[in-house]
Amino acid sequence: MAIKLLLLVLLAIPTLGQDADFVVAKDGSGDFLTVQEAINAVPDFRKKRTIILIKPGVYKEKIVLAESKSQVTLLGADPTVTILTYDDYATKPNRFGEEMGTTGSSSFYAFGEGFAAKNITFQNTAGPVGQAVAIWVKGDKSYFENCRFLGFQDTLYTYGKESRQYYKNCYIEGTVDFIFGSSIALFENCEIFCKGKGYITAASTPQWRPYGYVFKNCIIKGEEKESHYLGRPWRPYARVVFLDSELSEVIKPEGWDNWRNPENEKTAFFAELGNRGSGAKTDKRVAWAQKKLEKGDFEWNKIFGDWTLENQ
Repeated sequence: MAIKLLLLVLLAIPTLGQDADFVVAKDGSGDFLTVQEAINAVPDFRKKRTIILIKPGVYKEKIVLAESKSQVTLLGADPTVTILTYDDYATKPNRFGEEMGTTGSSSFYAFGEGFAAKNITFQNTAGPVGQAVAIWVKGDKSYFENCRFLGFQDTLYTYGKESRQYYKNCYIEGTVDFIFGSSIALFENCEIFCKGKGYITAASTPQWRPYGYVFKNCIIKGEEKESHYLGRPWRPYARVVFLDSELSEVIKPEGWDNWRNPENEKTAFFAELGNRGSGAKTDKRVAWAQKKLEKGDFEWNKIFGDWTLENQ
């Protein structure tokens, strides 16, 4: 079965690559051997989209998509065979003997506006050693489709306060605070997998932002029963909403945590509506997180304003 899947992926590559501007291949059959080389070749502040096809392989690189590299698309054939990975972690010493920190641990940095990734895995293989980010996303209008985000603590860092991010049909796994940050992010038709014990989200939504994280039609699974909270507020005005999603028994009955600070209960906005599954029961949820919702308030244009996907 695995061999058949690989053959189908390989056969699909020429079709996917017809419109590619650059091709990355570890075997030398493309324009570049590494993803970073291809990104560096993109003209700074190019006004048209640049498509980089990445052929199957495990690319162990610490990659930076600079702010000047706007409207770049990374395109793989399938996330199970196109893997971008590194293994730094927060307490790892850099060349000066200083701790790298959470941001410094990231395997991939996405600064550029209009970044898109499809059919790719972003991974941090440091293991359960504390914060170890797979991808750090700052650029506005960032779009991910059919991607995997693999790690343990702090897997996906939605960093940019001004950033709008969309995750469609993606798989995200981790332990503690594995989706975290200050951006507006919509997760639609995604699978969230909880490893060990912890918290799914740790939003740091700015006070002036009407939206933070929105999960729509997602599936929440995990390894252990009643092991994970839906979220806790990294900053006081964190905003997280789960809509029409399937919550398995991995979710704790109380649902949400105040991060050891009762004052956060007055400012954080955590809410659920229309969910299903054994972990979706709200009768034992903490009272301060039972906010009223209207589904109409969470349509695309309400969340993202003037951003459309026409060029991504």
